[in-house]
Amino acid sequence: MTEFQDIGLIDYQAAWTMQEELMKDVQTGGTNRVLFVEHPHVYTLGRNGDTSNMLHQPTDTQLIKINRGGDITYHGPGQLVVYTILRIRDYGVEIREFVHGLEETVIRTISHYGINATRLAKATGVWLDPLTPAVRKICAIGLRCSQGVTMHGFALNVNTDLKYFSYINPCGFTNKGVTSIERETGEQADMDEVKKLVKQNFTQIFMKI
Repeated sequence: MTEFQDIGLIDYQAAWTMQEELMKDVQTGGTNRVLFVEHPHVYTLGRNGDTSNMLHQPTDTQLIKINRGGDITYHGPGQLVVYTILRIRDYGVEIREFVHGLEETVIRTISHYGINATRLAKATGVWLDPLTPAVRKICAIGLRCSQGVTMHGFALNVNTDLKYFSYINPCGFTNKGVTSIERETGEQADMDEVKKLVKQNFTQIFMKI
């Protein structure tokens, strides 16, 4: 069984603490959880991230070093962050297949808005026009896995203020752009609809829920 929870807007540190507590619960047999959240403006730096990728920190943001993989990324209002606190063996997958499934969840979700996205070799996440100079990321993925249970997850740019990405080298890249559903379609997407689509596509992909 997997329980989906819509937390809404929550401070990053509070959400991290919640994830750690839920992870311990799942490790001891508790219910798998998927959390939908948004955060106030914050930059997070993965455990192997390079601080030099923080080019400038606006005064209305935080910078937090965390225990997921990957480098630096931004979270903020208008971005759907999906935290997956899950025993992946319950879904019949290994970690690499799980990441692939998360990418597929996002690819199917944004196709609803007429956006054709795909993967990029050696660069986790969901990308548009990956083999062109216009390559740009619409969704970042970063996970931690301990005792077969994952935490953290993915961040999908829905109606995100993309200027905050200009202050960093997103995920350590200096030659790739960032985009959102709003930028690609020219209009804001309904966040509740996006959440519904994510849940639907996640469920279809990980059918052992």
